[in-house]
Amino acid sequence: MSDTKSTADKVVKSEAEWRAELTPMQYAILREKATERPFSGEYEFTETPGTYICAGCGQTLFESDAKFDSGCGWPSFTQPSRESHVDEERDTTHGMIRTEVLCSKCDGHLGHVFNDGPGPTGLRYCINSAALKLQPK
Repeated sequence: MSDTKSTADKVVKSEAEWRAELTPMQYAILREKATERPFSGEYEFTETPGTYICAGCGQTLFESDAKFDSGCGWPSFTQPSRESHVDEERDTTHGMIRTEVLCSKCDGHLGHVFNDGPGPTGLRYCINSAALKLQPK
């Protein structure tokens, strides 16, 4: 029997279930808020058209047409595919004040959002590749 629950469209799983379903890197990032090394992620330089979904629960997060090369070392997007698909929380770890980006469906850590992106939003969603899966168009 699975401990997986869906509470008002939330995906809730036990630590053992997450560990069984995710790679060690995906688990570290999505569940423990780790960060992959800059320029090491699978999607940093990807230009393939498609949709980026959460590696933890499959929710649509970003579209390739919102992806841009920010030079920061992680895939960057100007906006999520739907505002309701990401949550934001204040992050004061590592002596910085940042805005953490989470998947609204499974609460998985995705990365951070900054106010130094290009138009039209002026935002840079700096997202770990291991938190994403690309579905090519």
